[in-house]
Amino acid sequence: MSSLVVNPAQAWFESPHGRALLDSEQALVEAALRERPAQEWLWLAPDAGENGSTGGQRLSPTGWDRNPRYATPFSIPAESLGTVVLQHVADGAWDPALLAECRRLLAPGGRLWLFALNPLAPYRWNWRGTGLGGTEPVIWRRRLRRVGFVPEAVSQGIGPRWNPRVDDALQSGAGIRAAYLLRAEKRAFGLTPIRSGRRQSPGTVPATA
Repeated sequence: MSSLVVNPAQAWFESPHGRALLDSEQALVEAALRERPAQEWLWLAPDAGENGSTGGQRLSPTGWDRNPRYATPFSIPAESLGTVVLQHVADGAWDPALLAECRRLLAPGGRLWLFALNPLAPYRWNWRGTGLGGTEPVIWRRRLRRVGFVPEAVSQGIGPRWNPRVDDALQSGAGIRAAYLLRAEKRAFGLTPIRSGRRQSPGTVPATA
């Protein structure tokens, strides 16, 4: 008789330590999904429980191998979403194609909400050995800029510090909180007008020095 093998990363989010973190972030996630009520949203998260909201879809990874795997590109039209939430789906190894796909899906002015584990938090000892890993905000900003996003200058720390309890109070900067939120916007950059030089009348001979 075969037994079901649960990946340590997925199992951690279902543990008391992981649930405390996800529950700490829940109000922020719901705020993100309500941010642009006239537009659809996409929420990628470790588990695919109930949406708790209408107007979009929530997806869980198809598998874990240090990082969750998603079948990109998604069957969603380009520039059709107002919000994309990446909730701990890129902790550890990450897929640059996923960020590029998120930018493709967002309409100009749409925002990406990225929840990431904090590598400086004492809480990191709780996910040790699961394949999960934290990344500092400065590195995520570089990655986001590389695919064309404009990230916020300051991240917001959230979640427990030591014990597995819900703590949804935000702080400026990641600090030693278990995780942080970093938002980034997709901006529409207009064409830069080219200044034309002084036009000469037909037949005019240019002056020489």
